Amino acid sequence: MEATASNGAGSNRVQSAGERKPNDHYKWIALSNTTLGILMVTINQSILLISLPDIFRGIALQPLAPGNTSYFLWIFMGFLLVTAVLVVSLGRVGDMYGRVRMYNLGFAIFTVFSILLSITFTTGASAAIWIIVMRAGQGLGGAFLFANSSAILTDAFPPDERGKAMGINGVALVTGSFLGLILGGVLAPVEWRLVFLVSVPFGVFGTVWAYLKLKDTGVRQQSSIDWWGNLTFALGLTAVLVGIVYGLLPYGGDTMGWTNPFVLACVFGGLLVLAVFIVIERRVKNPMFHLELFRVRPYASGVVAAFLSSIGRGGVQFMLIIWLQGIWLPEHGYSFSQTPLWAGIAMVPLTVGFLLSGPLSGILADRYGARGIATVGLVGSAVGFLLLESLPMDFNYVTFAAVLLCFSIFSGMFFTPNQTAVMNSLPPNQRGAGAGMNGTFFNSASVLSIGVFFTIVTLGLAASLPGHLEHGLRAQGLPLALAVKFSHLPPIGTLFAAFLGYNPIRTEIPHAVLVSLGPARMSYVTGRAFFPRLIASSVRSGLRLAFDFGAALALLAAVASWLRGAKYIHGETSLVDELGTGMLGAGEVATAEVGAAYVDALDTDQ
Repeated sequence: MEATASNGAGSNRVQSAGERKPNDHYKWIALSNTTLGILMVTINQSILLISLPDIFRGIALQPLAPGNTSYFLWIFMGFLLVTAVLVVSLGRVGDMYGRVRMYNLGFAIFTVFSILLSITFTTGASAAIWIIVMRAGQGLGGAFLFANSSAILTDAFPPDERGKAMGINGVALVTGSFLGLILGGVLAPVEWRLVFLVSVPFGVFGTVWAYLKLKDTGVRQQSSIDWWGNLTFALGLTAVLVGIVYGLLPYGGDTMGWTNPFVLACVFGGLLVLAVFIVIERRVKNPMFHLELFRVRPYASGVVAAFLSSIGRGGVQFMLIIWLQGIWLPEHGYSFSQTPLWAGIAMVPLTVGFLLSGPLSGILADRYGARGIATVGLVGSAVGFLLLESLPMDFNYVTFAAVLLCFSIFSGMFFTPNQTAVMNSLPPNQRGAGAGMNGTFFNSASVLSIGVFFTIVTLGLAASLPGHLEHGLRAQGLPLALAVKFSHLPPIGTLFAAFLGYNPIRTEIPHAVLVSLGPARMSYVTGRAFFPRLIASSVRSGLRLAFDFGAALALLAAVASWLRGAKYIHGETSLVDELGTGMLGAGEVATAEVGAAYVDALDTDQ
């Protein structure tokens, strides 16, 4: 039961009985260990962006050959899909059986599957399937870590320091993404298996350290597992995300697969199953996730803002990589094989800005609340999208870096305060499931964002790219039939080629035909500048649409962020008192009171 204290301002809720007071020494142990876990997972997510060409060469598989593109997509996106699907369920399991225990298990699982990935012993399609399955296993470990790390931090830190802790943890999230790009560029050319082995020492150390030092300081909820809820949620979300992945592949005569009956069945069938999940969660005694938490405005607004922001921002990194690898870097003297590494280096400002603003904005959110800081961050992100859109394709790098720096500073201003506010709004015995739902929205939005951004850019390419390619190749003397055939290759293949650092003219046009052009023309056609110049205007039209979409989503997220109300910390502050009846109508006050009352009830549930 909760104790209640009164003062002149009215009744305030205080810490639940059974929730242990955070320890000054232990909180830093919790922060350092969870930071290591997040760093390890994010390194393994981004290291693949740079290492995929070497991995496919190592297993002797051409990723862009007909029938092989699905392998490329699943190796690339399978980890995200598994994490998105399982993070809520595993957060709930952490609430029931101990967050630290589940977190430790995640460290161990991730490490084991990293070792299994490094001992891939076959080649061709069988090797690709092995890697996909093992990456799914890594995703399981990552889901355990993601689902419980924020809850462990929230348990360990007092409310007035959680923003600082989340900010430091967020630094690991972004730093890992950057380090993965660099490590992939350094290790993969030496031996592709090293990109998986590199995380093993950290995994072993982190597993042992977590087992010895971490302890459960939060409230554990005794309950039974909601099997039907877990099953319908996993099936529904998996179907939707699988549909998004296969929607990127050409189907029949279409450039993409959104008319494919299988894709439509996955997306709409998955949404139907998710609707069944909602019905189940409202009826069972011990649901996987208490949907009534969405009645609490600070939680609901924060989750919705994060979801919209992730859809708008999740695909930006990939669009920038395509811009850099497919056009800008080759035109500035870098060979296609070098572009993955240098694209990562060129995007360093995207990390630096977050490193500057993430911890600082978290500290400010501890004092002033998340509403103003997070909302300004989202509005600034929208401006950043428009600034990226205004850049010429052959930009000055200093200007490009300055725009990336500003964009990432505003992104950090949103991410850390929003994460802190979401966790502060949760009752102690629901932090794992609540953080898991937030993580599911975030990771699902990342998959959806990739699908949306690739679709937007591909549609832009489909409108003008074939004509540009045919005209450019004919002008260099290629036979008409071959020029027409090459120009009608799926536009998504052009994007994937840029993403992998391939020059499709070298790989798709027979060498004998290129030789017949003569040494000078062959050198020009297969050189660094010819293909990027052919596709530049088509890519630009697609990028403009994508950046406009990102800006619109950021502004919608800003509205959701503003609607979260004033600073609210569960167990310390009355939700209605903090939101203020002056800013709410009678119905909204009633809704807030119902939500707050329900959250209080969750503290004593079971």
